Amino acid sequence: MKPVAALAALLLLVASCSTSEPEPPSVELPPSGAKFDYQIGGVYQPDARVKIVVRDRSKLPVGDRYNICYLNALQTQPDPMEGSLSWWQQNHGDLLVKKPDGQPVIVPQWEEGVLDISTPEKRGRILDIQKKWIEGCKTSRFQAIEADNLDSHTWAGGAFDINATKEFMKSFVRHAHEKGLAVAQKNGGELGDSGKKYVGFDFAITEDCQAHDECKPYADAFGDNVFQIEYTDEAFQSSCADRGGRVSVIRRDRNVVPYGHPDYVYEACPLKP
Repeated sequence: MKPVAALAALLLLVASCSTSEPEPPSVELPPSGAKFDYQIGGVYQPDARVKIVVRDRSKLPVGDRYNICYLNALQTQPDPMEGSLSWWQQNHGDLLVKKPDGQPVIVPQWEEGVLDISTPEKRGRILDIQKKWIEGCKTSRFQAIEADNLDSHTWAGGAFDINATKEFMKSFVRHAHEKGLAVAQKNGGELGDSGKKYVGFDFAITEDCQAHDECKPYADAFGDNVFQIEYTDEAFQSSCADRGGRVSVIRRDRNVVPYGHPDYVYEACPLKP
């Protein structure tokens, strides 16, 4: 190759390299089968054998553990947090699903409003708001996010369906991955393997899957990288018999209150030898 041609080729190569996008940071997955604790109802010092802790995004993680940041991705946050029902009403009322009388739809069990992800424009605006929360999880040194309420379409009165949920969560997961955070699929067994293959979830956190006989979809999609919470002793004991020691299974009280509260319940299946 002539010197001039060689120089041109080199300059072209340098230019193409300089304009290529950087590789996103790698994400760390929780150790499958490791003992975990679910602390979204109040924090406390976990047992020394606990390797994985889930806490609300408003709380600090635990040092020397794998920490998962709980974030209500599709419904409103508790008061008085940014993202509460009153906060959305005051700042972005058009991003709440409304009833015919103009009042927000409320999920009765939790008194939470439903975020309106019915259009690409609304999904983009909601994600732009939540990006700060995702990045806050990273700044606080969590390693992953638990994105809750994948079933919000069932409360939306037809405003959107599970396909809108998948589109929103796909963008949510992509942004979290860009920040180096893994993302757990929280419940949503009806997604089948699309939660992993299409949306991009990295592992699963399930509630009452044994009680409702719906653990199989999570195992099919995520193998042993499933973290299972049961709220009744019968379901917990049968889960331990079925998959304990391979999949991490715990029993908690329904309100996941902190240690020391009279309603506190925590049990874990025996770990791998």
